[in-house]
Amino acid sequence: MSTITRTLGNLRKIGLKEYWHQLNYIGDTKAGTLVGTDKFGNKFFENKDELPLRTRWVDYAKHDYDAAHIEPLWHAWISYAVDTLPNQDPIKATGDRPWSPKEHVPNRTATRGAFKTYSTTKPKIQSWEPMAAPR
Repeated sequence: MSTITRTLGNLRKIGLKEYWHQLNYIGDTKAGTLVGTDKFGNKFFENKDELPLRTRWVDYAKHDYDAAHIEPLWHAWISYAVDTLPNQDPIKATGDRPWSPKEHVPNRTATRGAFKTYSTTKPKIQSWEPMAAPR
């Protein structure tokens, strides 16, 4: 939760339309500089004057936002694992890797498409099944 002076200051900096958009999607108002955009259309912002660990945020291109909608290098930057921007990173400058996803792969957790393990070995412990003796 932010103070009223910070909220009104951000309203003045970003405008009413962006203010309403941020309240609906991230639940807070933030003003910062656009530092880059990934190939999925997500916009990444940074403001060094914010509180620690609240200086970076993303504006997702799609409304059903999920952390899986971010490219791996941008995800490392947004989670403070690296400090260099992916568009200035020398590894990214060499080009896309062959294993990097060409389009977004959705997170299938808790759906029918989720990964489920199975075993091909015989279990060491068998479950007990009651057998009724014939009379």
